[in-house]
Amino acid sequence: MADHFPRTSAPASHPPERRLIAVGVIRRHGGRTTTVRATEAGVTGTTRPTGGAR
Repeated sequence: MADHFPRTSAPASHPPERRLIAVGVIRRHGGRTTTVRATEAGVTGTTRPTGGAR
């Protein structure tokens, strides 16, 4: 059976290395909003009332 699609070789170089920039979580529970963010520099977090009241 004939191959109808041309075969391509693997790329000559590797793709650039991927790095984690940031990951975060926002949760709302019991009238409070908790925000946690992790980056290469460290982890930060806040807890505040839900609804924008500060």
